[in-house]
Amino acid sequence: MTAWTDSLSEAIGLDGYATKSSGIGGVLKARVADFRVEEIATQIHFDQRGRFTVARVMLTNWETNRFCNTLSKALSIPRNRIFFAGTKDKRAVTQQLFVIDAPQAKVAAVSIPDVEIEVLGRTHQKIGFGNHRGNRFTIVARGCTHPDGTPMSAEDALAEVERIRVQMAEKLGDNTFPNWIGPQRFGAGRPVTAEVGKHVVADDWESAVMTYIAMEGVNENQEVATFRKHVRENGPTQEGVELAPRWLGFERKMVEHLLHRPDDFVGAFRKLPGNLQLMTVHALQSVVFNKSLHARLEADHPISTPIAGDMVGRIDEKGQLDASSCVFVEERTLPRISRNCEMGRLAPTGPLPGSDIQTCQGESGVIERGVIDSMGLEGTDWQVEAIPRLSTRGTRRALITGFNELSVDSVSIANDESMGERWKAGPGENSRWHPEGACIRFRFTLASGSYATTLLREFMQCPLNQL
Repeated sequence: MTAWTDSLSEAIGLDGYATKSSGIGGVLKARVADFRVEEIATQIHFDQRGRFTVARVMLTNWETNRFCNTLSKALSIPRNRIFFAGTKDKRAVTQQLFVIDAPQAKVAAVSIPDVEIEVLGRTHQKIGFGNHRGNRFTIVARGCTHPDGTPMSAEDALAEVERIRVQMAEKLGDNTFPNWIGPQRFGAGRPVTAEVGKHVVADDWESAVMTYIAMEGVNENQEVATFRKHVRENGPTQEGVELAPRWLGFERKMVEHLLHRPDDFVGAFRKLPGNLQLMTVHALQSVVFNKSLHARLEADHPISTPIAGDMVGRIDEKGQLDASSCVFVEERTLPRISRNCEMGRLAPTGPLPGSDIQTCQGESGVIERGVIDSMGLEGTDWQVEAIPRLSTRGTRRALITGFNELSVDSVSIANDESMGERWKAGPGENSRWHPEGACIRFRFTLASGSYATTLLREFMQCPLNQL
């Protein structure tokens, strides 16, 4: 545990670090332009007779799914005729490819605020989740501080970043960091998705629905807090519907459903979009993975090289784990597998549990099963009879991942109208940033499926709500 652990970090297993260092503190996304993401696309085969339009889209402060809904309305096409390789951060400037089942001229004519659309051509080729080589990031951490909260100079901050980079390289290998699953997966400020998922796999639909509607969040808007408190104390009521802020559309629909059909909690749960329903189970699996990774670090077990009993898998040319290739490490195979891990061909793995997934053997297996037991998931079959598509067979995830092309420099301190509300409000209790602290810019690339926030977390070592 570190001085900068908080309740949100503990809830999702993100409360350990690869190195024993103090970090630079700071806050991300102080303004939208401080977080830039450029997708590194896989090759698209263009064909002027192709059915689909390919467009490069730049979004400023747009959540990917909300943009797709807006674009589908502008084009008068169903949402499922828009294809992309990955969702990006909302409070950011992002650039990625979209493949759209609509005429080029119609796509080019779309005008949406804070959206730039460049039509590249036509193709017969759809793209889907993960169909990109990775992402290129340019991110500024503003207000860096020493652990005691005093502002940190640019020189001190850059020196600390370099110390951490060297320590990580010595411990894990060059350009390598723990493959944590980032806070985006769990819900910012209210890690509700995994809690709901725990009830889903237990077939406790009433608890799943009431947790989603009423679970208390950290530093919530007063209107939201009042609504959730009312539901916790009174259950679903018409007064609760009237108290619900308009932007809590899912919660409002769930409460309204229960007013008409008081015992139909499965039906109320289905008011959530399909991808969010699935995310509740995925988030629960992700907490198991993060806690297993943390427990392994706490036990001082290596994560980039294996020990006997580990499960290792092959890493492909895109930096992705081939989970179907996982094998157990035996004492006799340990030297050969260790060499392949050092060369980046193989990687030790952690559990994303499900009906078919195995845990490691030996000491690592004790750690993984201990995490599963501590979360009350022992004996869970991960079969969801009421909504079968939420059932999961499980998989494994590499314990480490790589970053490339890292460069770090300082930028000038900014404190103008472009800064966000959090910055303008100033540091709060248990925060680690200061408006007079240095501003450090990180540039790097990551493979798809890795989180920029968890790499920067290793350098910043601050409360999770500052990422």
